[in-house]
Amino acid sequence: MGTMNISLPDSLKSFVDEQVIQRGYGTSSEYVRELIRKDADRLQLRELLLEGAASLPAAPNGAQYFGSLRERVRVRARSTDRE
Repeated sequence: MGTMNISLPDSLKSFVDEQVIQRGYGTSSEYVRELIRKDADRLQLRELLLEGAASLPAAPNGAQYFGSLRERVRVRARSTDRE
């Protein structure tokens, strides 16, 4: 794992220290890693949303589609019950 040192003003360091205590993180590094992961997830979701918004609309799904979807779920549920 790589190392990175970050300088923070006292007010932000105090905020991070409070979050570590209140949210149950072991260290400030764990808290910052979680923030970075959430930001990466948010950016990925944004890309997917923009990609979807730019795509052509799909055909509407009717009763036949939802019926076949329900059947697939039933079959999968039966197969996992047997395991």
